[in-house]
Amino acid sequence: MKRELKSWLKAFVLELLVYAILVAVYYFLVLHFLGTPLKNFYVQNRKLYAALALALIVGQGLLLEVITRQFIAWVKPRSEVE
Repeated sequence: MKRELKSWLKAFVLELLVYAILVAVYYFLVLHFLGTPLKNFYVQNRKLYAALALALIVGQGLLLEVITRQFIAWVKPRSEVE
């Protein structure tokens, strides 16, 4: 039981660390490359801004999930136990 809990906790901490790094990188990339256009959309057309912001949020979530799953699979291949 303790071995399983330790393994789960280690994977959780690793995934949390990867998410934190990816979110920070994503934030600064979006701020750098899309900051001004998003501000202009916010000022000129709030409905379009809302749609773009929602698309960025959903896209970020999907991209982070795919990258994290690939990274975790690369670091610790799953054993086929059923």
